[in-house]
Amino acid sequence: MPPALPLDRIDTVFLDAGNTLVSIDFDRVAPAIAARGIACTPAGLRRAEARARPQISASIHERGRSEGEDAFAAYLGFVLGHLGVSEGAEALAGALSGELKEPGASDRLWCWVLPGTEAALGRLRALDLDLLVVSNSDGTVEQGLAALGLARFFSGIVDSHRVGSEKPAAGIFEAALERAGAAPERTLHVGDLYHADVLGARACGIHQALLDPWDDWGPIDCPTFADLDALATAFEETRS
Repeated sequence: MPPALPLDRIDTVFLDAGNTLVSIDFDRVAPAIAARGIACTPAGLRRAEARARPQISASIHERGRSEGEDAFAAYLGFVLGHLGVSEGAEALAGALSGELKEPGASDRLWCWVLPGTEAALGRLRALDLDLLVVSNSDGTVEQGLAALGLARFFSGIVDSHRVGSEKPAAGIFEAALERAGAAPERTLHVGDLYHADVLGARACGIHQALLDPWDDWGPIDCPTFADLDALATAFEETRS
């Protein structure tokens, strides 16, 4: 059994951006894949991406990084595998990466707000929790969240490109703790990738939880939530 979270003692919450607040615009990506003769719908692609996360996480652990053009191509390769693509997947992923991801413009691709996100953030703020974003990105996460109307919920947005440290390295978490003036033992970090989010936060003494909307991770040594709505409900139950 994973350890229980001391939610009644948490006053600061760090949230990843990708697949926690927003996702890739699958309505844009699915047609690009379908144009290459691969059966693909936005809903099917969204599900394949979630199934691929354990592999993506392990790859980040092996590579030591999640950003960069080659990293995005590797990410797409795992997703294509869960769409049933085997032969030629690496070449296709490389071509799609070049077509879809503009250097320094990740916010144009990661721009679909996950359902219920705004309401859940409002509920967390109503509990007097200090919220910060802690994201591996290319320097655009703040402007992207501002454009989507989400930046207003956060007292700080910590972008790996801007602080020069990428999850799971300690530097980005330490920068966020300093920005918040928070103690690690009273802070919770929530994200979608075990090796970047959970292990990185854990190494800094920060509590951790993983978002797992479809139970794709199986048994794992940390608490999980389906989404931010479930996280907000758990916090509310400790404060009722």
